[in-house]
Amino acid sequence: MDKPDHHILVCMSFRGLEPKGTCIRKGAPDLVAHLDAEIAARGLNAFVSTTGCLQFCDKGPVLVVYPQGHWYGGVDDEDAVDAILDALEAGEPCTELLLT
Repeated sequence: MDKPDHHILVCMSFRGLEPKGTCIRKGAPDLVAHLDAEIAARGLNAFVSTTGCLQFCDKGPVLVVYPQGHWYGGVDDEDAVDAILDALEAGEPCTELLLT
């Protein structure tokens, strides 16, 4: 596998061995499946990983896109994921979901 152009991290709210935060309760696992499908459909060279708690529980679900370093909050449905991927393809951040 070639090194991906983008690495997308999805918070899964784990602290220790238990899911305790907001992201997992707000559907983060479903976002991973949609991200994987959309990345394949769009032909993006990107990789998705899940993480422990990213400490922005009040803004969850949270995604981080590297190497850009864009942190996104309130990514709670497929439309939000699609907006982030549209912006990624355009080479710009999805400003309406950026955490500041």
